[in-house]
Amino acid sequence: MESAVLTAINRIHHTGIVVRSVEQAYGFYRDALGLRLVKEAVMEDQGVRAALLDLGNSFLELLEPIGGETGIARFLETRGEGLHHVCMEVDDIRASLAELKLQGVELIDEEPREGLTGTIAFLHPSALHGVLVELVEKGSGV
Repeated sequence: MESAVLTAINRIHHTGIVVRSVEQAYGFYRDALGLRLVKEAVMEDQGVRAALLDLGNSFLELLEPIGGETGIARFLETRGEGLHHVCMEVDDIRASLAELKLQGVELIDEEPREGLTGTIAFLHPSALHGVLVELVEKGSGV
């Protein structure tokens, strides 16, 4: 029996990178590479200061922990700065989550939530060969 395939993935929307300091990271990503800052925000509920930089056909998201008990802070503590997640753009995030759940993919977010880039949800890395994948709904944000 053929399983259903998630057909609504449009593109890689952004790649998330954990940094100790967004301000210091600007020295390379914004200043040296010339990437345009699209948006920056402190997201208290997630314990991060996040910045979105334009790559032309996708984005780069810088994530700085602002609290010690958050996932981003734990990531930085155990792994250091570096690649955190890959975000894929989908047409309908609720339908995508439902379809993935039916296929047995472990979800971190069973319900979508608002993030820096729009309506988002995370999939568990244990189901995705160790890669943390975020979904963002097309047209819901940046």
